[in-house]
Amino acid sequence: MKQNIYMSNSFGKIFKITTFGESHGSLIGVVIDGCPSNIEITDKEINLELQKRRPNLNEFVSKRNEMDKAKIVSGVFNGKTTGAPICILIENKDLKSENYDKIKDILRPSHANYTYLQKYKIFDHKGGSRASARETASRVAAGAIAKKILKILDIKIFAYVKSIQDITANVEIDDLKNIYKSKIYCPDKIAEKKMIEKLKSIQSEKDSIGSVVEFVILDMLPALGDPIFDKLNAKLSYALMSIPAAIGFEIGDGFEGTKKKGSTRNDLFDLENDKIVTKTNNEGGILAGISTGMPIIGRVAFKPTATIGKDQKTIDIYGNKKTLKFLNDQRYDPCISIRATPVVEAMCSLVLVDSYLLNKTNIETSLEKTKKI
Repeated sequence: MKQNIYMSNSFGKIFKITTFGESHGSLIGVVIDGCPSNIEITDKEINLELQKRRPNLNEFVSKRNEMDKAKIVSGVFNGKTTGAPICILIENKDLKSENYDKIKDILRPSHANYTYLQKYKIFDHKGGSRASARETASRVAAGAIAKKILKILDIKIFAYVKSIQDITANVEIDDLKNIYKSKIYCPDKIAEKKMIEKLKSIQSEKDSIGSVVEFVILDMLPALGDPIFDKLNAKLSYALMSIPAAIGFEIGDGFEGTKKKGSTRNDLFDLENDKIVTKTNNEGGILAGISTGMPIIGRVAFKPTATIGKDQKTIDIYGNKKTLKFLNDQRYDPCISIRATPVVEAMCSLVLVDSYLLNKTNIETSLEKTKKI
């Protein structure tokens, strides 16, 4: 019997994570291999990151009531990483699997059940299984550890909701510290107000809406990333496009750069405080796939959430015409970017740590050169 045995559940080359578990299974989690020893980390620090993406956080996200409390079960001793594989577990508590039993044979528009069935000939229909955004909690947990390593290197990562449909935020560097003071993770107060009104309108229509998350990486080290196939921007694209519902990626001025002339777009080099910089940053902090030391800036586009509150015409797995009806107690996010924001931060962190370790043969020595642990 022909079988498909490959599933890409792992990410990274040295700092490597493997996520596991299903949306409606007893738990989800992550194993992290290749983490340097003596990095201080606690359950509390991981949980602070998880609280940023957990459901039922406010009226604009899924009402699934998960507390998302992480538990480190290996690889940490006396509050420090040992160099052994780190395993983190997160229990699933608020399951309503019976809702999905009613629609298990229906092909849900823009969902994963059709393609998973085509590839694996079996699909756990409860909550979307591995295709569910529930899996991203494991990435955020791993990202919490990656962020601790980046903190040693003084690298700072921010992500925020840049736009919802046609409403775009205007955010300056000084605004980034206020991202998580906003319930929708948009630090531009004027844009935030308009976005909230738009979200309320979309909810009243029982619909969903598309959006964009921008990420900004400050105090970057130069020389991260490798030529040709392991370019840093390619790795970021690979990582961020793996987030459920991501449909587009751009770095620097992205597609807007196609409207410019080279004479006006090229980033001219200059010397500032004895440091080589560029006068502009249209490349987004990466040249030839290698970081320049300038801020890395990019964006991820997310499609409107596939689950909506409206009835949709479709077929079942047998080819019979069906109507996918919305269930009164069904839970979904009307706009994915809100809870995707901390996931974007986590994936950027994982890419940078892995790229940093790839540049070094002795992490302890290299970290000491930069800053004491």
